[in-house]
Amino acid sequence: MASYDLVVIGTGPGGYVCAIRAAQLGMKVAVVEKNATLGGTCLNVGCMPSKALLHASELFEEAGHSFAKMGIAVSQPALDLPAMMSFKQEGIDGNVKGVEFLMKKNKIDVLRGTGRIAGPGRVEVTGGDGKTEVAETRNIVIATGSDVAQLRGITIDETRVVSSTGALSLDKVPGKLVVVGAGVIGLELGSVWRRLGAQVTVVEFLDRILPGMDGEVARQFQRILEKQGFAFKLGAKVTGIDSSGATLKVQVEPAAGGAAETLEADVVMVAIGRTPHTGGLGLKEAGVTVDDRGRVAIDGHFATNVKGIYAIGDVVRGPMLAHKAEDEGVAVAEIIAGQAGHVNYDVIPGVVYTTPEVASVGKTEDELKQAGVAYTVGKFPFTANGRSKVNQTTDGFVKILADAKTDRVLGCHIIGREAGEMIHEACVLMEFGGAAEDLARTCHAHPTRSEAVKEAALAVGKRAIHM
Repeated sequence: MASYDLVVIGTGPGGYVCAIRAAQLGMKVAVVEKNATLGGTCLNVGCMPSKALLHASELFEEAGHSFAKMGIAVSQPALDLPAMMSFKQEGIDGNVKGVEFLMKKNKIDVLRGTGRIAGPGRVEVTGGDGKTEVAETRNIVIATGSDVAQLRGITIDETRVVSSTGALSLDKVPGKLVVVGAGVIGLELGSVWRRLGAQVTVVEFLDRILPGMDGEVARQFQRILEKQGFAFKLGAKVTGIDSSGATLKVQVEPAAGGAAETLEADVVMVAIGRTPHTGGLGLKEAGVTVDDRGRVAIDGHFATNVKGIYAIGDVVRGPMLAHKAEDEGVAVAEIIAGQAGHVNYDVIPGVVYTTPEVASVGKTEDELKQAGVAYTVGKFPFTANGRSKVNQTTDGFVKILADAKTDRVLGCHIIGREAGEMIHEACVLMEFGGAAEDLARTCHAHPTRSEAVKEAALAVGKRAIHM
C-alpha cells in the first residue's frame, strides 16, 4: 500500500469529515471502512434513516388526524410499510453515494476492510477475503464510533427484541411496543411506531425522561408525549424477557426494589445508550490508554498517549453526537497540519426529532444551581406566538438562561415545532459571548416561530411584549 500523511479508521461523520479537512490542507489521506458502505452508523442505521421515518410517519399521522380541521378532505390514509421503508432506503443510498463522491473529489483513498493499529505509523487492514495489507502513515485518527449498549441478561435478535437498528426495519407495525430507555433514540423511534399504530410503553431506570436535558423541559415534554398516547414506567428496570410464547412477556421491577409486573409486547426495543467501539483495534498492543468507561483517553488536542495516534467522536469523552464528531474531525485535522483546531464544548446543541422537537444548548438550570452560578430565566410559550397559534401548533416554550451579573446567555432550551432549527441562533449568539439583551434587540421576521426566542430573551429582563 501507499504511504500516507493520515489514515482515518472509520467513515462516520467524524471520520469522513476529518479526512476531507485533512485533504483540503494538503495531506495524502486514506480512510478505512469495514462495512460495505461509507457513512457509519449515522448515515446507514442511525440519524439519517430515523429522520426519514420520523418525517414519513408525521405526515401519515397529520393526514389521518389534522387535515380535516384545516379544510383538507382526504380519505383515511392507508399505510404501505414496504414503500415507507423504500423511501427510507432511498435517502440512505443518496447520502452514502454523496460521501463516496466526496472521497473521490478530495482524492482520498478508501481502504476496504477492518482496521487495526499495528503500531505507531502502521494500520493493518484485513479485507473480507481475509487478506491483510499494511498502510504506512505519519498519523492515525481513530473514529470508529459506537455500538448499541447491551442490557444484561437480554439477547437482541433484531426481530422481536431489537436495537435501534432493528427498530428501523420492522416488517410490520407491532401491536404493543415496549421501549427500554427514555433517551433520545427510544423516544424518537417510539414516536415513529406510535404514529403508525403501535401502543408504546417506555420503561426508564431513572425517575425522569431525557437524562441530561433541562428538568422542566423533560417534565413538560413527558406530558406532551402522554397526551399523544405514550405510557411511561419511570424508576423501573427490565429484568427479563420471556420469548417462548406468541407475545413477549417483559418482567419489570421498580429500580429501588419491589414487586415485579409483567408487560406484554410484540416487540421490545432496547435503547439504553451506546458504548465506544474499540474492540479489535489493537489498542492494548499499541499501548493506547483507555479510560474506565472504555473510551480512548485523549488530551486537549485529541492526542492519545502514543505519539501520532489521535481519537475523536463516540470513542472519546463528551456527548455521542454526530455534529460533535464532525467538529472534532475538523479540529484534529487542523492540529495535525500545525493549525489551531478547537471545539467549544459549551456550545454543542442537542435535538430530539419528535413532534414537537426538543432542542437544547449550553447549561441547564440544574447545572447552574449545582455550580452556584446566579442566573436569570426568560420563558415564552408558543401559545402566545402568533404563527404557532394560526397553525395550531402551540405545544412547548422557549427558555433562556442568562448570567445574573453579565446577562451573557448560558443556555437555551426549546420544546416546539422546528426547535432543532431555532436553536442555532442561540448557538451563534453564545459562540460570540452574546447577552440576552443582544438577542432581545435583534429584529426577527414576523410571523415566525423564532419570534418566541426573541420574546424569551426579552423575558430575561421581564419585558416580553406578547405575554
